[in-house]
Parts: sequence; C-alpha cells; structure tokens
Amino acid sequence: MKKSWDNPLSHAMPEATRVPASVRIGNVTVAPATVLAPMAGVTDTVFRRFIRNASVFSSSPDHPSSVDAQVTNQQSGCGLIMTEFTSADGLARMRESKRKRYLTFYDDEHPISAQLFGSNPATLADAARIVQDTGFDMVDLNLGCPAKRVVSCNGGSGLLRDLPLIETIFKAVRAAVTIPFTVKFRLGWNDNHIVCVPLAQLAEDSGLNAVAIHARTREQGYAGQARWDHIAEVKAAVNIPVIGNGDVRTPEDACALIAKTGCDAVMIGRAAPANPWIFRQIAQYTAAGRYDMPTEQDRYRMIRTYFEMLLAELTPAAGSATSPSPATEAAGKMKQFASWFTHGVRGGATLRKSIYEAKSGSAILDAVDRFFSAETAAAPDLRVDAPSLLPSFIES
Repeated sequence: MKKSWDNPLSHAMPEATRVPASVRIGNVTVAPATVLAPMAGVTDTVFRRFIRNASVFSSSPDHPSSVDAQVTNQQSGCGLIMTEFTSADGLARMRESKRKRYLTFYDDEHPISAQLFGSNPATLADAARIVQDTGFDMVDLNLGCPAKRVVSCNGGSGLLRDLPLIETIFKAVRAAVTIPFTVKFRLGWNDNHIVCVPLAQLAEDSGLNAVAIHARTREQGYAGQARWDHIAEVKAAVNIPVIGNGDVRTPEDACALIAKTGCDAVMIGRAAPANPWIFRQIAQYTAAGRYDMPTEQDRYRMIRTYFEMLLAELTPAAGSATSPSPATEAAGKMKQFASWFTHGVRGGATLRKSIYEAKSGSAILDAVDRFFSAETAAAPDLRVDAPSLLPSFIES
C-alpha cells in the first residue's frame, strides 16, 4: 500500500452535513455510523480494542488513560470494528484450537464483523457458519484486496471479473447464516470494467444487508484520488446501507464524503493507525464543528498503552509455548506500529531509531519513557498534527 495520498484534497465542513448518528445493518445498530476498515497485519484484537478505547488516551483529568474504563461506541466514536481478512479455506481446514488465533475477540469489541476471503461458495458458507457460531455480530466478504497473492487465487478483487460466481457465493453464504452479511468491494477491475453498481444491486437482490465501497479500481491499487462519484451512483441504485471508503483522512473528509455521496456510513482505513483519535475527532466535529488535536502527552500515553496491551496479549501464561516466541512477536509488532505512531511527533525519527534498536518489549517501553520525558520537559503541551505520511500495510 502507498505510504501517502496523491495530492490529497482539502475539505471544509459542509453546511448542515454531519456523519449520521447511527446506521442499521440487519438487526445490528452501528452508532455512530463509522467503521474501522479491515486491514491485514493491523486490525487484530489488540488494535481493535485500542481503537474502541482511543478516547481515553488523554492527559485531561476528565479522561483517564486506562483502557479498562467502560467506553461506549459513542464515546470512542467508532461504531463498528472489523477483523483482518481471513482465508475461508484456511479457516475451514484448521483445528478449532488454531482458529482462536484468527477469530479471537473480547466482549468490549461488539459490534464486530469478521471478514472472509476466498472463491469457493461452499467453503465460504462453511467459514461463515464458523464466524456466526463464534459469536461475531456480522460476516463480511472481501472483494477488494488488490494483493497479487490473493488475486492469484481468485480471491479479493480478483472476483470482480466474475459476477456470476459472486452471485453464487452471495446466495450460498446468505443461506448459511442468519447474522447480517455484508460485502466490501472496489469499483471494478479497471476503468474499462467498472461493476460497482450492478454488484451492489446483486448484493441487495441476494439478501445482503449492506455494501462498503473503496472508490478505486483494483488496477489503481492505492494510487490517485478515490472517485466518490461512484459511491453516489451506488447509493442511488440500492436501498440497503452504503458505506463509503477512500481518502478519508480527517473529520472534514468524513463529512464531505457524506455530503457528496449521500452514503450511510464512513469507513476509515489508512488514517487510523497513525491517528487513533480520528473516530473520536469525527464524533466531536459532528457534534460541535471542532475537534481536539492530541498533545505530546496524549501521544505518549497512547503509544505506551498500546505497547502494554500488546505485551499482555502476546505473552502466554507460564509454561505454555508458541511459535514464534511471544516475546519476539510482541517486540516485532511494537516496532511495526512505532513507525505509524511516531509520525507527526517532534523528533520522532530519534524515537523510532531507539525502538528499532531495542532488543525486548521492556527495552522498547523504556525507550518510549525516556524520549517523552525529555520532550515533555522541553515542551510540555506541544500539540501535534495527524500525519499525512503513513507506512504501508494492506487494507482489505
């Protein structure tokens, strides 16, 4: 995925336009109408709970820093969270004990949707049943991932070239589960094969409960501008909820997307790992026309809290064993997220260097403490902007 947006447009708050307070998807109420996009290597249970509780990472005495606090969807600003995309073939074959690694979630993650990819209707139906039996609120089909390894197996956006097969998959999964069933897709394979409107109509006719559209083609990948006009076309063509996705970097962008397309909800992908407050900021902007930017102290608490959550989640009970070692996995994940969390921080390159050179999770935490102690002494309330340059990952 591209690390930056191509000439991102700036949007002002549209008059009388706000992100909706809620959207109904089947029997599930998503409130507010904002969705954390499924992202491979990012939206595991730690990051999902981290986003759900992002509003408490504040230096204000009115907002404690503990992620154990009770936080509602409305407080966090994120109405629905989604898992990383999971192979239906792998899910159907693996032992139940191993499935927990891919389908683990906690009570504070509801409502939550599990995203699947694959191309075999029967296998996808079986995987959807597993998702439902595990307790997820929704199941989603990935028709958007542009990664070559996925497309080569006719998964993700590869299926956009075969609408009859998609119809068979829709009907098989719909018949297999009673929970809401949704789909996320791109505009089409390329500019000569735009299928978003007939695909959305096919989803509605097959009994799906909502559609999410990343307003780029598979050929575009993450380059160029997201073409919101196609989202508007889909919204005009169907009666089920339409979730818009693509180039939403700020609260102003979220409101502009609603204003320009009439879509029912907004999905955030690339912006979330580097600015975990974005959902909270959208909620603030919707309510008051303004939003808070994080201070350096806020960002310190955010980084430290996430790293502590990683260590707690990935460190097994005494006497158990996993592969790779949990200590190595935790430290690797901390270094991965350091590149996102520190963009926009004054002197962030220095912090990243010290984190990359650290040999353990505890050493990484020490490096974070030392850096922010020095920075706070120099500028105790320095506010930082949400970054525009983001590291790469695959949004599914």
